[in-house]
Amino acid sequence: MISLARATLIHEWRRFVPAVFAVAFSGVLVLVQVALLVGAFANVSVYIDESRADLWVGFRDAPSVDMGRNIPERVMVSLWMHPEVTKVEAFNWAGGDFRRPDGAPISGYLVGVDTRPDALTFGRLLTPEQRRALDEPDGVLIDEADEEKLGVRVGDHAELNGRHVKVVGTVRGIRAVAGANIVSSLATARRIDPSLLHTEEVAYYLVKLREPERAEAVRDALQPTGTYRPFTVWTADEFARQSEMYWVMESGSGSGFAFSSLLGVAVGVVITSQTLMAAIVASLREYATLRALGVSLGALRRVVLEQSLWVGLIGLGITLVTTFALQAAADRLAVTMRVPVAAVVATAVLVLAISALSGLFAVRQLARAEPASLLR
Repeated sequence: MISLARATLIHEWRRFVPAVFAVAFSGVLVLVQVALLVGAFANVSVYIDESRADLWVGFRDAPSVDMGRNIPERVMVSLWMHPEVTKVEAFNWAGGDFRRPDGAPISGYLVGVDTRPDALTFGRLLTPEQRRALDEPDGVLIDEADEEKLGVRVGDHAELNGRHVKVVGTVRGIRAVAGANIVSSLATARRIDPSLLHTEEVAYYLVKLREPERAEAVRDALQPTGTYRPFTVWTADEFARQSEMYWVMESGSGSGFAFSSLLGVAVGVVITSQTLMAAIVASLREYATLRALGVSLGALRRVVLEQSLWVGLIGLGITLVTTFALQAAADRLAVTMRVPVAAVVATAVLVLAISALSGLFAVRQLARAEPASLLR
């Protein structure tokens, strides 16, 4: 029976091609949407992912990195008291009102970074050459994908918060969900927004540990207890995932994704089941002949179900190849797509479930494969 299922697929492959592509379409629809959704909101956590901090310290229970409030500067003292802390760096930013050369305003974030090579903020993103470029007075970096939006190129001058700045370079991977991220040195950031110079509070503290693998233990030790908890400590991975999930669940995009995914699944089930049923109807005489030779109806059902699973496996292969090809194309177009391993596994289960469900709908046609039908 196993060889019969495969032989039928190979010999009658034209009948099953629509089912394969229906399953593949459903899988691509779901997986690409997940990748785009995760990629879009990964831009929220870019400040965390592209920095070298092991711990982040911010306002109590901040739901996302972009929704924190300032915390007192004295918090730094308590952080330095832990013996495993080797570096504490303040992270501060300000709202940026960027003016294009044509005068059109664009809102965004101004992030001031330490230009020393061992700095934690954007430590994975900026090269030593880019940090040196920021030492130029009023020099800023923008994402290369935002050049068209901001209307500037490297070497151009613009206005930020009413002060002139010069674009000294571009980076890749700091696109904001809305507006634009603009990076400068700490000195430039303070000139552009003097409030950063005078405040005794900061948005976050970035902490480097002697043994990064002990981040969770140190986090628990530094976490304030009791009713009054002026700050919260997170591991970098924990805070990044928390920020992304907040936007996925609270922005409404999660429900929209679920609805469109259900639509894709429904389309896949309907088309696949109809295609398999059509293939069975076209082969009723062959199935009736097998019944006449003594093959049980249960054995024929197993053949159909195995065919549906093979359709699912082939469709899954097309899904993965297509998704990663689209990811490569998106990367060239500066569109962020992330394909989590968990999403791949979930999509694989979903695709096989669609195929199995379609097969169950299709086996109902086997009841018509009676030996007596050969006499008609």
